[in-house]
Amino acid sequence: MTALWDTSGSAVIKALAAERRAAGSVSSGLALTLVAVVDEKLVAEAEQAATAAAAQHPCRLLVVVRRRPDAPEPRLDAEVSVGGRLGPGEAVVMRMYGRLALHAESVVLPLLAPDAPVVTWWFGEPPHLIAHDPLGVIADRRITDTAASADPLAALRTRADDYAPGDTDLAWARTTLWRSLCASAYDSLSGEPRAFTVSGEAGNPSRALLAGWLERRLGLPVGTEDSDGPGVTGVVMQVGDDTVRIERSDGRTANLSRTGQPNRAMPLPRRDLGDLLAEELRRLDADDTYAESLETVTGLHALSDRPAKRTHVWQDPMETSEPDPALTTT
Repeated sequence: MTALWDTSGSAVIKALAAERRAAGSVSSGLALTLVAVVDEKLVAEAEQAATAAAAQHPCRLLVVVRRRPDAPEPRLDAEVSVGGRLGPGEAVVMRMYGRLALHAESVVLPLLAPDAPVVTWWFGEPPHLIAHDPLGVIADRRITDTAASADPLAALRTRADDYAPGDTDLAWARTTLWRSLCASAYDSLSGEPRAFTVSGEAGNPSRALLAGWLERRLGLPVGTEDSDGPGVTGVVMQVGDDTVRIERSDGRTANLSRTGQPNRAMPLPRRDLGDLLAEELRRLDADDTYAESLETVTGLHALSDRPAKRTHVWQDPMETSEPDPALTTT
């Protein structure tokens, strides 16, 4: 590992090349470049999740920590490693101060792996507009987490208003196991669907997206009920003369009951951040199913028909009364 203090982008590039030679690593085996935009207080958690995801998807990991854009002088501190504490791949952790924090792409662009897709992940409050952050504009795929917002349901609307093909949300990834179990249970039923209800914590974005997915697939309104959580806690499906209940109150095991049949217990754990991130890195194309569910939740239409290419919209947090949270840092 090489630590660089008050350094430059060119010095970081040279250090990465030197670390690669020392480790005998080559970049041709990289599947993608993962750019993680992180608040300082969340760096350790983000590094742990990114390391777990990178173990499944070989990538160059670039961690960007924007700090104090109001600092009088720009400064870059970096940690460069290959096969170190951040996994077997190539990793650079960059802390940017002053005006450099607003132009992080000037350091990141030369570090992108050649001919590899770029995925940008905001760990923390996502930007209001992806176009405000050049690190999102350069990405082929963009990962946010509406659950990290102060108002997750309002954040879902923001994500829909700002949606472009290639956007996704970890709140959507949290519904994957639920969607699989619901589809499996529904396939065993016969008759017309009559009523569906999804229960979970009030304001939980995964509950909203799961209900939106069911409503879009079934063509009938899906109700929601509040529970103590954690997260999504149940789905009730009434199809024909059958009623199926899937209930998970402990965040680990689901109990499936069906009219006239014995109850069954099956694992349905709440997944950790690294697993969710790894799932989103498995696909680099647009997720039309997510877009359709987001449409249903927000009432917008034709999200997948929007252009995938974004154009950077400059916003200086020092010159506006409503700075974008992704650019306003500690």
